[in-house]
Amino acid sequence: MVTPTGGEERIWEILRTVPDPEIPVISLVDLGVVRSVRLDGPGVEVVIRPTFSGCPALQHMRDEVERALREQGYEPVTVTIDRLSSWSTNALHEAARQRLLAFGIAPPPVATGDLSADLAKPVACPQCGSSDTVVDSAFGPTLCKQIFRCKACRQSFERFKPLG
Repeated sequence: MVTPTGGEERIWEILRTVPDPEIPVISLVDLGVVRSVRLDGPGVEVVIRPTFSGCPALQHMRDEVERALREQGYEPVTVTIDRLSSWSTNALHEAARQRLLAFGIAPPPVATGDLSADLAKPVACPQCGSSDTVVDSAFGPTLCKQIFRCKACRQSFERFKPLG
């Protein structure tokens, strides 16, 4: 059996290794899903929030957080779902935005709260950088993404919708 070591920063370090189930190049911490951690002796409580109501990956995220912490010796592990605070793409850490871009997904602009205006902003192609792009589909493989096509390099790509 592993004995847990370190304080709350160690918990955050472990949680930074838990990938988002839909975009594995960013962690749940990078995504802003993990709200808080609280160390209680050998146990820990983690509060997470869904990216949107009815998120089908929520149970998977909860299970992965529990697994990662238990593997490092934390017991008991309690994962609480915060359904009252709204998630926003503004919670994405800058490093996560850069990893999205490197992965081929255009990161969202800062959400202003005016979704129509935010969606109308130009979107640069993650492959070639051109802003000569058009929406192919308002909905991508997940509710939080759109499909774009670049007129310059003729590649299709996903864009994370700006949600505030």
